[in-house]
Amino acid sequence: MAGTGRPELPEGDGSGAFLKSFGRQMKLLRERAGLRQIELGQQLGYGEDLIASVEQGRRIPRPELIDKVDELLDAGGLLCAMKDEVARARYPSFFRDAARIEAEAVELNAYDTHVIKGLLQTEEYARAVFAMWRPLLDDEIVEQRVAARMARQQIFARKPAPLMSFVIEEAVLHRTIGGKTVLRGQLEQLLLIGQKRTVEIQIMPTARDEHAGLAGPFTLMEGRGQQRIAYTEVQGDSRLHTDQRKVRELESTYGIIRAQALTPRESLAQIEKLLGET
Repeated sequence: MAGTGRPELPEGDGSGAFLKSFGRQMKLLRERAGLRQIELGQQLGYGEDLIASVEQGRRIPRPELIDKVDELLDAGGLLCAMKDEVARARYPSFFRDAARIEAEAVELNAYDTHVIKGLLQTEEYARAVFAMWRPLLDDEIVEQRVAARMARQQIFARKPAPLMSFVIEEAVLHRTIGGKTVLRGQLEQLLLIGQKRTVEIQIMPTARDEHAGLAGPFTLMEGRGQQRIAYTEVQGDSRLHTDQRKVRELESTYGIIRAQALTPRESLAQIEKLLGET
């Protein structure tokens, strides 16, 4: 995808300035060690362009890169101490608070209508989704968001694992975003995740006479302190709902949606059938 001429930094709420500050710290440490960018890249197994982009604050480093640089440059944990803030910078500003709550949730329930839920997406599917956004996103922003989306999936490896359920519209499973190969990989991932004991995936059939979810997608989360929160997003305009009356309304709606959808077992069987046809 061609670049759009947009800046490569994340959407601005101060995260761009923080990344530039991180990059300056990394550059100072590299120069103190007497290394050029190309030499640091070679020792880390990365290209010179990536090192330059990180030092200029144009690219968000992955956690493993920060760990390697901190150790190699004998930073004494200085760069590692910034990892959480760097991770937050990965997300678009409208999703940042929701991402923080999601990462600590003990329960998560989501209903989606147009694409597979981000937590369930493969890297290829996520890249195809972001490439289709309008207005177009710069290539660098696309890769940042893909990396952030993949990082969110660490929630599946958490111990104790949170309880999660997802309801997906049947039409989404037929939408060949990124092509048939990408869709097939996505269906395979749904089967894999759907077999986890703490995860239930359900399909809402297109041929349903009654449907409680016509008002749009939403996510329900319960934090460690038992605070229940709802998240809604339309065209990049997001909102966190903490008013418990609103949250209870959406919880009631979600319960009806689940009752109207196929059971988890029926849903996995349906996905297997689609895989055979894809």
